[in-house]
Amino acid sequence: MTPLAELEALANPQKAADMAKYHKVERPYFGVANPEIYDLCKTWRAGTDLKGRLEIASTLWDSNVHEARIAATKLLTQARIRPDDAVWAEITRWVDEFDAWAIADHVCSAGSRRLVTDPARLNEVERWTTSENMWVRRAAMVMTLPWTKQNHPNDADRAVRERILGWAAKYTEDHDWFIQKSVAWWLNCLSGHDPDRVRTFMAEHGEKMKPFAQRDAIRKLG
Repeated sequence: MTPLAELEALANPQKAADMAKYHKVERPYFGVANPEIYDLCKTWRAGTDLKGRLEIASTLWDSNVHEARIAATKLLTQARIRPDDAVWAEITRWVDEFDAWAIADHVCSAGSRRLVTDPARLNEVERWTTSENMWVRRAAMVMTLPWTKQNHPNDADRAVRERILGWAAKYTEDHDWFIQKSVAWWLNCLSGHDPDRVRTFMAEHGEKMKPFAQRDAIRKLG
C-alpha cells in the first residue's frame, strides 16, 4: 500500500467535509486527524533513508490532498539532516504553491530548521518578501521565527534579527491581514527575549500597523 493509500484508508468523510469548510481551500480532504498523520510519518521515517523520505514527501505533496501535504512536511521536519540541500530544495519548491495558512505553517516549521542550519539561505528567503503571492511573503516571517527566540544571540544572530526586522518594517505598510498578523507574531515572540528592541520597532513603525496587529505585537510587554 502506498503512503497516500495508507492515509486514505483512515478517511472520515464527515470530518473531511468539516475540514473543507474550515480551511476554505478547494482541494481533496480525507478527514484524518493530525495524530494519525504523525503516527504514519513515524513509521515511514523509520523504514526509509533520507532519499526515500524525500521521494515519499514529494509524491504526497504533489497529490494536493490536505493531509498528504501535512504528512510531507512532517517527513522533512527534523533538526539534524546531513546533507540537507535536497531537503531545502524540496521545501522551497512547495513555497510557491502556498494558498492557506495551515499547510504553509507546517512547511515553515520544516524550513526553519534548514535556515538555522545554513543562514545563508536567508538570501533566497529575502526574495520572497516581494512576491506577488501573499502566502509567500508571509512565509518569510513565519519561517524565520527561530531568530525571535534566542536569549543570548551572537553577533551573527543579531545581524539576522535586524535583517528580518527590516523586512517587517516594510511589511507594516502592507495591510493584508495575514501579513500584518505575521509581523505581530514575529514581534510578539521577540518581545519575550528582547523587549526593548520591540519597543523601538513599535516607536518607529507601529503607527503604520493595523490596530489588532499593534495590540498583538506588544501583548507581552504589559
